[in-house]
Amino acid sequence: MSLVKRLKDALISPEDMGNVTLNQFFDERVYPHILVKKKYPEHDRLTYDKHIRPKLGTVKLADITRIMVDDWMAAQIALGYKRSTVNKHVFLLNRIIKLASHWGFISHSQYSQLLLERLSLGDYKQHFLSQGELRRLLHSCDSDPHPYLGHFVRLLALTGARNGEARKAKWSDFDLERGVWIVPKSKNGRSRRIILSQAAREVLDRTRETAREIGTGITEDDFVFTNPKTKTCYDSFYAAWHRARDAADLDTVRIHDLRHTFASLLINNGSTIYDVQKLLGHHHISMTERYAHLLPDRLHGEVEKVSNFL
Repeated sequence: MSLVKRLKDALISPEDMGNVTLNQFFDERVYPHILVKKKYPEHDRLTYDKHIRPKLGTVKLADITRIMVDDWMAAQIALGYKRSTVNKHVFLLNRIIKLASHWGFISHSQYSQLLLERLSLGDYKQHFLSQGELRRLLHSCDSDPHPYLGHFVRLLALTGARNGEARKAKWSDFDLERGVWIVPKSKNGRSRRIILSQAAREVLDRTRETAREIGTGITEDDFVFTNPKTKTCYDSFYAAWHRARDAADLDTVRIHDLRHTFASLLINNGSTIYDVQKLLGHHHISMTERYAHLLPDRLHGEVEKVSNFL
């Protein structure tokens, strides 16, 4: 069905608004709206169909109560979904309820009663690698038969880039003279700039040499880490990563911990939370504030400046 047809079919007359079920509201109003607003709307469709439609879909919007949505949320937890996964389902349901209120299908008071709070996830799991751990890890990566693993891990550790950003990077994304890496599309859907240190540029130079040695392309359109078998980017580095980290006796360390380590090294060497936000490409400062607990020792020195002045 075309987008225009969906939007025409989405017109619900005012006299029918009180009888609209949640399924009708999602199918005829919300999903056409998502099609216009989101680049990948199908994810919301799949989430709704699997997690919301069976339990709440046949209920009229005006008849949905707080106990219904509480029972729905409890059922999600009972099914064994992770709390972070349940929160994604809650986010979609809250968004649907908010649109129902915004468009006049339910009252503002009903909207306020139905809105669910997300589940607490507890302390965010972080692992900051020590200097000794980093040395062991890099030595293990260099010893692994994977031709690019050592270069890949070094680039992540030196830039704080995400796994996918580096895995899908092309040579055209880098301006080594200016020391800038442009990620065309980051996790939040926006492009972002990554600042390259001299060490990071040297890693890219060595990566180019490896590409020449194993016969993968180094033109502007080639991936930096080209799989010599498929001639495209790697699907993942996980198999090689697990071999290397286990050999280094670091079996609990994740690739994403390289990003955490990059952030911790910045803060411990005088960078501000704002600096870290920009360098990691966080759209909201709340994402960066998870590293705030690393600041106290430096802040003690900052308050001494005032006491010295007085």
